[in-house]
Amino acid sequence: MDTDRRHEARHARLPHIHFPHIHFTRKELEDRPLAGEPHPDHPLHWKLYACEAIATAVLMIIGVTTNTLLSAPSWSVGAWLGRRPLLQTALCGLCFGGAGTLAAMTRFGKVSGAHLSPSVSLAFSLGGQLKPLDLTGYCCAQIVGAVAGCACVAASAVLIPGWGNFVHAGHYAATLPNPTLDPGWVAATETVVTFGLILAIYYAAAKPRLHFIAPWIGAIYFFAMNPIFAWISGDSTNFARSFGPALFDRNWTSLWIYLAGPLLGSALGVGAIKSHIFGRLRAVEARVVNFGHHGRVPRLGAPEAAPQPAADHLQSS
Repeated sequence: MDTDRRHEARHARLPHIHFPHIHFTRKELEDRPLAGEPHPDHPLHWKLYACEAIATAVLMIIGVTTNTLLSAPSWSVGAWLGRRPLLQTALCGLCFGGAGTLAAMTRFGKVSGAHLSPSVSLAFSLGGQLKPLDLTGYCCAQIVGAVAGCACVAASAVLIPGWGNFVHAGHYAATLPNPTLDPGWVAATETVVTFGLILAIYYAAAKPRLHFIAPWIGAIYFFAMNPIFAWISGDSTNFARSFGPALFDRNWTSLWIYLAGPLLGSALGVGAIKSHIFGRLRAVEARVVNFGHHGRVPRLGAPEAAPQPAADHLQSS
């Protein structure tokens, strides 16, 4: 009897405290700008933009340098290839596309996803993986990076006089329309080629088994397309890639072609994808490389270490 009273007294002094259940959703805890779900407190992602600018600069440095060497008629390789124009243009496409692969494989490309082109960023945005504000940041970063990359090549041309002759003769690997064709047809060519590129990138991005080949899409695609289309428009598909050389070559007359054509091609490509003409294709996140971050911004020090997906609901009680 006394034991029962002591037990009741202890419970009277120490009442039960019930803690409310607290639920956190993944969206509330995470910033996922490359999945189209940026945190409302983080509308701008400067690390992504900076990494995209540096990766685009790498693209331009390698691309302009290799294309200049392949096209320079005053040295043996360029002269030999000049007698084989189809091979020359195919190799130029392979090297510029391969420059994109190398840029994508840098730590900077792995962080940003290595779009390297306003056309690619627009496609991801229209597909719902990139919000308009981040799309603007990416496009500005790509243009800045392209100018910076060409500036590095221009600086090397000043420091190395013989090399400078090659660079100026090659017009910084500028994309130039065929002067014998109507500009409208040239712009239409850029639209068609960009349409195909976006389909290829999206297909690789939407199929997990093809993720390993996604960084190589540009090299493969331009190797095949350059012999067919380069004589018409230069086969750009990328306004930033055309803007940088145009700035340093001081040739602005047809730059609108490389803005209107690729952006229209990108929009048409996404429209075709959404119509399911080519099957159900949907990229999980706005990345050409390093899939698996679930739209997050990875650490620059270890961008290849994809974090594990968080639980949809964390419960504390």
